[in-house]
This record gives sequence, C-alpha cells and structure tokens, in this order.
Amino acid sequence: MARKIRGRVVEMSHAAKTPHLGSALSCVDILVAAYWGAMRIDPAQPLDPGRDRFLLSKGHAATALYATLAYRGFFDPQLLERFNCDGGALAEHPSLQCVPGVEAATGSLGHGLPLALGMALAQRIRGPRFRSFVLMSDGECEEGTVWEAALFAAAQRIQSVLAVVDYNKWQATGRSNEIMALCPLAEKWRAFGWSAHELDGHDLAALRSALAALPDGSGKPVALIAHTVKGKGISFMEDDNNWHYRIPTGDEVLAARRELGLADTPLAASQPPSPPTPLPKGEGTSP
Repeated sequence: MARKIRGRVVEMSHAAKTPHLGSALSCVDILVAAYWGAMRIDPAQPLDPGRDRFLLSKGHAATALYATLAYRGFFDPQLLERFNCDGGALAEHPSLQCVPGVEAATGSLGHGLPLALGMALAQRIRGPRFRSFVLMSDGECEEGTVWEAALFAAAQRIQSVLAVVDYNKWQATGRSNEIMALCPLAEKWRAFGWSAHELDGHDLAALRSALAALPDGSGKPVALIAHTVKGKGISFMEDDNNWHYRIPTGDEVLAARRELGLADTPLAASQPPSPPTPLPKGEGTSP
C-alpha cells in the first residue's frame, strides 16, 4: 500500500504541476501505519463522534493524505485525478471536510498541534473519548505556536494527543538543523514535559506499535520523532531537497513507478482530468 500511495503521489504532482513531492513521500509510511493499523476509524462513518482524529499539520504534503484517504475507502480514488483542478475538492493544501476524512484546514505551519489540543479539551467537557494524531514537519518545530502548545499540553496533562514529527532533516531552503538548532529534538520535547520517543519513520511495524500505544502510560502527552528520508522510495529523489519544489517529468514518473514495482503506465498523469466525482454523504459538514 505504501508503494501504491507513493506512485500515486508522484503522478498527482506531475499531472497538477504541484511541488512538495519530497515532503509527501517522506511521510507515507507514517500515514499507512496510522490508517491501516493504529487508528480507530470507519471510512463509512467519517463523522463518527468517537473516531480518532488525524491532523496533517504539514499541509503541503496533502497529496499523501488524499491518496491515503482514497485507498482507505473514504472516497473514490477517481477523485484524485481532479487534484488541484479549478472547482475541485482537492486543493493543494487541505481544507476542513473538503473530502471525508480531512479534519482540519492546514498548511500554515504550527497550527495542527494547537487544534488537536482544542479537540482534546472539548472531549473532556462533552465526550466521547477519542485520540488525536498530529503529523508535523521538522521545520515546523521552529514555529513558536508549537512550543506554546507543547507547554499547554504538559500543564493540562493531555494524554490523548500524539505529535509525530516527520524528521526528514530538510526544509524549503536547507538542512533543518543548520537553519535552526533543532538537535537534540527529542530532548527538547522531554524538557517541555512530553513523553518523547525516537524511531525509524519507515519501519511500519515499529510505527504501528508506537502509534497504537497512545496513551503510553506516562501520564504525559506523547511525541514521536520519526527519522525519515525526504523523497523516500525513489532513488533519484531520496535526500535531494530539489524535490521540495521540482515537478517530475513524464519520464521521471515512469522511472519512479518502475522502482516502486508498479506498472509502467501511469494511472492518472497520462489522462485528462475526469469530471468531478460526487462525494459520499457527509461531505461539507462540520466535524
């Protein structure tokens, strides 16, 4: 499934001429571990009050989220062909309930964690119980709102929120640790009162186990520092920050699909966009 999603993400970038491909590829395994293992969800009931929430705080990786939701059954994968088309539901950055499964409008970095904490406080008041998973970028950890939220979560002993940092060591203009002193990142989260753990962000079994273990018994909010590779899965994109903004050519799409063990012919990039596909019941309603 991770290979299938990566292939579709590359096609979507090529067809829509949108960037942030490397950032989307680095977090695919985290999404797969969450949606096919750790989260309590039912695609047939995307607004179930007791569902676990997933917030893609690094909203520029929206293609990875959209493909994940489609293949998990939240909406027809055919809709992916309309990514970033005028009048379509799938914008370059996600908006609230643009399709079933999208829990928040994100893309302005530093907002996902505060949103998740607001959800956690709301459930204390009115229930029902659920968990919130927030996928963040390492560059996003330079935002002050992240650390304000981290202090608040520790003070309120919020145990139902898990922050996953996609630590691919890059941001738009250079190495994350050269632009801001992020290291040692796990120790910073611990200093702010969190239970912080480091793991391989491409080890699906380890990810699934760590995500499922929320709360972890520490009495604290939990942060996972997931060490990843930008552009993961495609040799000529891996750890190459040019793919933060580069758009793959048709030949590069084919080469990527061959490396991923997929068919040589792209599923969507070689075809004109299809007419808009009707969305399942529940689209456009509040969470």
